[in-house]
Amino acid sequence: MILVVDDNPVQALTRKAILNRAGMEVCTAYTADAAFAAIDSDERREINLVITDHIMPGESGHHFVERLWERRADLTIMVLSGMAEAEADYEGLNITFRAKPIFPSELVALAAQLSDTIPTNP
Repeated sequence: MILVVDDNPVQALTRKAILNRAGMEVCTAYTADAAFAAIDSDERREINLVITDHIMPGESGHHFVERLWERRADLTIMVLSGMAEAEADYEGLNITFRAKPIFPSELVALAAQLSDTIPTNP
């Protein structure tokens, strides 16, 4: 399962719809606290990929990624940002960074690759 984290509900729901149409199971969180709650309640460890925006109110970037890994070191994380220079914030971390906008086909391909999920509707 993929967890999409973005404080902008339109962005989060758009990404969710794109990935759902490709046959992927997706849940959303609009705050860092909601993302942590989803990870903490994921007893069967179904969430294996987090796609997050770089800037979130109260929590952003590098620190957010590290706090996710404190809870689940096995998570794969993709960070999206409208600021290409933000990639430098993740230097040395094992994450996938992409500048926005990201084409739906690229989002689906990356999500499939990172989550080891084969889209049912590529």
